[in-house]
Amino acid sequence: MKRMLFIYNPHAGKELIKPKLSDIIDIFVKSGYEVVAYPTQSYRDAYKKVKKFESGSFDLVVCSGGDGTIDEVVTGMMRRKDRVPVGYIPTGTTNDFANSLHIPKGLLSAADNAVNGTPFPCDVGHFNDDIFVYIAAFGLFTDVSYETKQGMKNVLGHLAYVLEGTKRLFNVPSYRIRVTHDGETLEDEFIFGMVTNSRSVGGFRNMIGKKVVFDDGLFEVTLIKTPKNPIALQEIMAALLIEQVDTKHMYSFRTGKVTFESLEEIPWTLDGEFGGNHDVVTVENLKKELQIMVPTEYVTQLTAEPEQFETEAETEE
Repeated sequence: MKRMLFIYNPHAGKELIKPKLSDIIDIFVKSGYEVVAYPTQSYRDAYKKVKKFESGSFDLVVCSGGDGTIDEVVTGMMRRKDRVPVGYIPTGTTNDFANSLHIPKGLLSAADNAVNGTPFPCDVGHFNDDIFVYIAAFGLFTDVSYETKQGMKNVLGHLAYVLEGTKRLFNVPSYRIRVTHDGETLEDEFIFGMVTNSRSVGGFRNMIGKKVVFDDGLFEVTLIKTPKNPIALQEIMAALLIEQVDTKHMYSFRTGKVTFESLEEIPWTLDGEFGGNHDVVTVENLKKELQIMVPTEYVTQLTAEPEQFETEAETEE
């Protein structure tokens, strides 16, 4: 019999998983797995559990929770020499990464995908000495207190704060940063920056661009310049409203490796969790190093140009 480690955050998403727990485990057992279930007890618990389990103990790791849980599980898996596929049952608030991979929203459907889907070789981010699944970001509201329980679990949802008015945005810190990628260097003042591998971020679907693929060894980088006057601010807000890049006020490019250098230490977030304060950051794409379970019928869409499938995807939603 195959063995599975099932790690779940019992408090994620208003404790959505608790009433479905028995049905979820039943799906796993009916698919031929002996299940070891582990509710997380504390911060970084999932990371430690995945990193330290004995080699050969499990054929599959399935996790349920929000961005923090999938981040911990993937980080733990990337620290191992013997990696196994990861299944994901999202119970967070926005679940950008899961939505991008077409992982079902329903808990039981997601559980079925975790055991009966197809392992997809997905890119992962290396951030200095750390790992992230789909986003590393700085600026805007990413430097607020991370002690806030559940309330700050999806930092990029706070991009919406931009739309609340000029006063809030002008109070956001501005950072002068030198950015180096692919032999090119740019230097400017920024209020926000993100390195992503996702087709939507905080509910903004098209700002990153529509040609996002998950196994090409490239990240999408978006940098928002500091607005110098109210007109510039209005134009940035308008671009965010229509979810498009405004080339006059934003830099946008794809790269497999990028370095950020600043005179002061800047707070970063990785998948919505605090990633430390840094004055030098190097982000590198680890191409196809994570095996994640996705619906079999969507595998080709994750590697092909998304425009071919937009009508079908929108109909499904």
